[in-house]
Order: sequence, then structure tokens, then C-alpha cells
Amino acid sequence: MIRKNFEPVNPSAQQGVRNVMKYLAAISGKKVVTGQHTQTLLQEELSLIREVTGKEPALLGFELLSYSPNINYSDTDDECMKEVHENYGMLSRAWDWAEKKGLVTFTWHWFSPLGGRSKSFFTVNTDFDAAKAAAKGSDEYRALISDLDVMAGYLRPFCDKGVPILWRPFHEGEGDWFWWAAKGPEPLKALWRIMFERFTKVHHLDNLIWVWNATLPECYPGDDVVDVISRDMYPEAHCHLSCKDYYEDMMKITDTPKIALIGEIGTLPDVDKMISEGVGFASFMTWSKGFVLSEDFTSFEFLKQTYDSNFSVTLEDLPKLY
Repeated sequence: MIRKNFEPVNPSAQQGVRNVMKYLAAISGKKVVTGQHTQTLLQEELSLIREVTGKEPALLGFELLSYSPNINYSDTDDECMKEVHENYGMLSRAWDWAEKKGLVTFTWHWFSPLGGRSKSFFTVNTDFDAAKAAAKGSDEYRALISDLDVMAGYLRPFCDKGVPILWRPFHEGEGDWFWWAAKGPEPLKALWRIMFERFTKVHHLDNLIWVWNATLPECYPGDDVVDVISRDMYPEAHCHLSCKDYYEDMMKITDTPKIALIGEIGTLPDVDKMISEGVGFASFMTWSKGFVLSEDFTSFEFLKQTYDSNFSVTLEDLPKLY
């Protein structure tokens, strides 16, 4: 079954949101939007794709980790600081992409709102308790809301300009490696609803397309607060799959016909096989750096083949949606 539901869960959603969702629903099972994650101002990934394929992806992903309010600069390491510094000013690149009318998606490796050291989005680096953060009145809850309000300020200009954002927070919620999922499904679902309520009812960020990113049905926060379902996958190097098994497993998340995306992937999928085998993922987003800058996971020949496929949507193929 190819997912076709495209009515936004936010009744006040902007027209751009509605256009993007309608488009993704329409192409599901027929075409696949090409996507690429970037996390540095240099955007070497985008340059490499242009050089190899002569084209650009239709969807570009941007990392917001350096916009986290609670980065602990006094207790960190060089690896963390390199990643943070490389990411400074990333929203300027998102604006550049929006001017091209490409699809925009944001990933937020959220440094824990209280405490933590180094890359405190990782559970191992923070004592921040997601269950306490979900409890109104706690210090953790107040810190959470403070961070959300700061992030809302960064997202506000995109809303004011009518730029739709595929918003994918709390990603990979099925695991325990990020603080937001470390306490299990119930706090995770509560955090999602807190953010949804804060961003839609308080800040009126009506340009957001709410993309859920976890594989377990028990983690799912509900059809009333999710526009799109997605999952991350990292197949073996040079193993280009139709992703049919991943897709069928994804369909167990909800009986409601939600649009489905590949939130992240390492090795490129086989777009031709996806369509021939009836796989309804409407887009993929290859992860950054070594997953595309080298041939360790996907050869440049296969990269070009993917972008040349009649079933791939690149930037030049994308209709104006906002």
C-alpha cells in the first residue's frame, strides 16, 4: 500500500506545507526525491554531487546542532568543538537553498538543555532526564521549554517568509543513544507533544511539516501530531537496496496512510528497484561527509546513475511548491 494522506495535522499550516505534502503523496511509489544532508558551511557534499552528476538534489538537509543553547564550552573535546564550529551559521545556507525553492529539512542534534559535557546529545555524555523534562514544573521541563523558545526564534523567519520545513526532531527514537529516547517510549512521546504544542499553539510556526523518525510502534506519539513517518537506515557498503523490507516494517507504525520518507541513509538506495518493487518512500537523504565524499559506501558511478534515473527527482525536476 502506497501512503497517500496529505492533510497537515496543524489546521493552520501554510500553503507551502500543503503543497509539499500533496506533492510527496502524489509521487509516492512513482518517483523518489533525491536528498543530501549537510552540516558545514562549505557543503562539500553538494559540490561533489554537482561535479559528479551535473545536477543537484531536490532536498537538502541542514544540521542545527550548533544552535543548541546549552553547549558546554568549558567541558568538551576537540572533536565536539570542531563539529560545532564547522556548523556555525548553517541557517544562512538554508536560506540560500530556499531561494532556489528546493525542499528543506532540518535535523537537530540537541545538546541536553541542562548539564552534560562534550556532545551532550548523546546519552552517555549527560545526566539530563527525559522523563523529568516531560513533567511540568520540573527544572528539566523549564530548561526544555527555554531551549524550545530559542529554537522557535531561529525558525520564525522561515515561517514569516513562507518556507516549508520538513522538521525531524527527536530522531532515531527507537534507540537509547540520544537523551530524548533514553528513558523509553512514554517520555519520548510526551516530549514530542510538548514541542508540537509549543511550536504550533504558542509560536505559531505554521511552516513546519512534522516528520516522525523512529521504527517502533510503541514510540509513535499519535496521528494527530505527525504529518510524515520516516526511518533511518545504514545498509552495508555498496549494498544498494530497494528498501522494501524497511518500508513494509515502517507501515506497522500506524494504520493511517501517512507519507513515508527515508530520514537518513548511508549507502544510496536503488531508486529503480524501489519503484519496480512498489516501495513508497517518497524521498531519501544520504548522510554527510564520508557517505558521499568518498566511494567507501557508494561509487561515483552509482551516484550518477541514481541522479540520472527516470524515477529520481532532482532540483531541476522539482515543481515550485512555495
